Amino acid sequence: MKGLLLYNKRARRGSLGKRIAEIVELFKHESIELEPTLIEFDKNPFEGHEDIEIAVTAGGDGTINYVINMMRAKGINPQLGIIPAGTANDFASAIGMRRKIMEAARQIAKGKERTVDCGVVNGRYFVNVFGFGVLTTASHFTSDKEKQLIGKLAYIHVGIKDFISMHNIPLHIEADGTAHDIEAVMCLVFNGNSAGQFKLAADAKIDDGELDLLVLEHHNAFATCANMVGHLLGTKPEAVHHIRCHELTISSNIEEPTDVDGEPGPQFPMHIRCEKGALRIRC
Repeated sequence: MKGLLLYNKRARRGSLGKRIAEIVELFKHESIELEPTLIEFDKNPFEGHEDIEIAVTAGGDGTINYVINMMRAKGINPQLGIIPAGTANDFASAIGMRRKIMEAARQIAKGKERTVDCGVVNGRYFVNVFGFGVLTTASHFTSDKEKQLIGKLAYIHVGIKDFISMHNIPLHIEADGTAHDIEAVMCLVFNGNSAGQFKLAADAKIDDGELDLLVLEHHNAFATCANMVGHLLGTKPEAVHHIRCHELTISSNIEEPTDVDGEPGPQFPMHIRCEKGALRIRC
C-alpha cells in the first residue's frame, strides 16, 4: 500500500516535523509506504498523487477539513488516517484516536477501515461542526502564536470578547421538511459530537447518517450563560433546541460570519446535508 503523510508544519508547536521519519518507518513495518508531504494551503496535495491508497494526515480539524475538500476536488476517496496534532482535535476524538503522536500513528498503521459520515454545507465538506453565533468564530481571531503558546485558553480569551458583543440572529430553519423559526444567539450543526473538546452533542454518532443541530435561543447574558452551562450538565434547558436530521436549510435576514471546522464558512442561505459513510477512516 502506498500513500501520503500530510502534515501541517505549525502542528504541535512545530515539533511534529521531528517525528516524520519515525512515523514513516513505523508504517513501513506494516508494508505501507508513505511519502512525507508538507501541506501548502494554496495547493492541492493530491496533485500528481491521485492513485494513492491512504492519506495519513497530521494536524487539527482545520487541516483535516482542507485535506478532505482537496480529496473531493480530485474525485478520490483513499483511506484516511488522522494523527491529532491541532489545538482541539475534536474529529480525532470522535473517531477514537489516541492523543499522542506515535500512539496514534501506530493505531492507524495496525488499524482497520471503518466508514463515517461527512457533512456538506453549500458544497463544502466538514468533518466535525458547522456553526455561527456567539463563541463559534473564536478561532478566526486567534493567532497561530496564541494557539501555540496557550492552546485552548487562546479560544477562551477571544470568546469572552465575543460573548460581550453577542446579538440576536433571527433564523428560519427547515430540517427534513419541518420548519422552525427561532431567535438565536448560537447555532451549531454537528457531524461529530464536540467543539473545543466540549461535548455539546454528546449523544451524536458519527456513522448514523444524521446531523445534530443545536440552537441556543437569544436571551440576556446571564440567562444565556445559564442555558449553556445547563446544556453541558445535561439538564436540557428549553432554550436549547436539539434537532436530529439528515438535511436542512438555514436562512436569516441578517449577515453573520460562520465557521466550518475552525475556518471561515459560507453566508446565508445555507443548505446542509449528511453524506452517510462518505469517509473511509483507518483506525
